[in-house]
Formats: sequence, structure tokens, C-alpha cells
Amino acid sequence: MSLSEIQQRVTLAARKAGRADESIHLIAVSKEQPESRVLPVLEAGHRLFGENRVQEAAGKWPDWRGRFGEVDLHLLGPLQTNKARQAMGLFQAIHSLDRPKLARTLARLAQEMGSCPQLFVQVNTGVEPQKAGILPAEADAFIAEARGMDLPVTGLMCLPPVDEDPAAHFALLAQIAARNGLSDLSMGMSDDFETAIARGATHLRVGSAIFGARR
Repeated sequence: MSLSEIQQRVTLAARKAGRADESIHLIAVSKEQPESRVLPVLEAGHRLFGENRVQEAAGKWPDWRGRFGEVDLHLLGPLQTNKARQAMGLFQAIHSLDRPKLARTLARLAQEMGSCPQLFVQVNTGVEPQKAGILPAEADAFIAEARGMDLPVTGLMCLPPVDEDPAAHFALLAQIAARNGLSDLSMGMSDDFETAIARGATHLRVGSAIFGARR
């Protein structure tokens, strides 16, 4: 699969769902991918990428941005509070706002730095004990709390359980977003992004389908 093939599939799924192509943002997930795979995607003109770890992103993206110009970089993985300052200087969006302590840290740093990346609240739609994220029953209160700190929460993110139909989880995330007036839904990966588009996804996190399996 190539970037252009994925883009074509996104366009087809959007039209089938009666949605405009430009309402859907394709995040090329470049975590753990070698330069030899990422550079062709940059050379093709793609400028929206996702990383899971602050340190890994900090080790490669300043150089690539120097060579290719401005790139929108989104943090998709968990964020430790001691890495929050570095993350806020590196990423345009953080998809893993998953606990009150992190919200308080980001709010303090936003005041200090005068800016803050776009934020997505991670919701644990499957109520899986091993997964991070706000529980669905607590999502409304947490979103209100984060907004009360003047944090720029624009959307929600989820990682459905691997052994369940993702459609129900995407629908649940869309319901929580709708009742809280949030416009962005980060959901859908290489295996299920067309299902996510049908349920209203605005940000797709696609890695292996673009770059190949991670080594």
C-alpha cells in the first residue's frame, strides 16, 4: 500500500459517507519507521505526521523540518508530565490527554509559555484496565474540568479493544463529542479507518498501511 492509495481510499470512504474530503486529516504515523521510509512520504508533499514518543520525535523531526519546511506533528502516545514542556514545544497537537494531573501540568505550562497545542481527550471506550484514558462515564466532567483551565480541547481520541468491532466504540466517541460540542474525532487506524470515516472521524492515525510493518 502507498500514501496515494490510502488517500484514494480516504476520498472514496468520505464520499460514501457524504462528507467532504477536507474534513478528514490523514496522520501518517511515523513512529519507529526508518528514514528511508519516511522521506519518500515527505517528498510526496505530505505534511501531517504522528509520533508516539517525545524523545524519538525530538531526535529526528527538527532535522526533517529543517530540510522540508513546516510539518504538523501530532503526539499520539502517552505523555509523562516530566516530558510535557518538551512536547508542547515540538507538537502541534496532543491526542493523549488522559488524566487530571496532566491537564493541570499542561495548563500551567500554557500560561507560562503563552501557547498550547491542540488537545484531544483520550477516552477508554472499552473500559480496559490496562489502557490509559478517561472512562466514558467520567468524560463529560473531565472535559468541563479541562475547559475550566482554559485548555484548547477540540476533540476526543480512542483506541478500541483489538477483539471487538470498532464501529460501536467510534459511535460512542462521536456521541460524547457531540454532547460536549467537540468537533474533532481522532479514531481509525490502518485496519479500520474506513469504518471510522463512516462514524465521523476527522483525524485518522495510519502507519503500517502507508509505511509498511514496523521493523
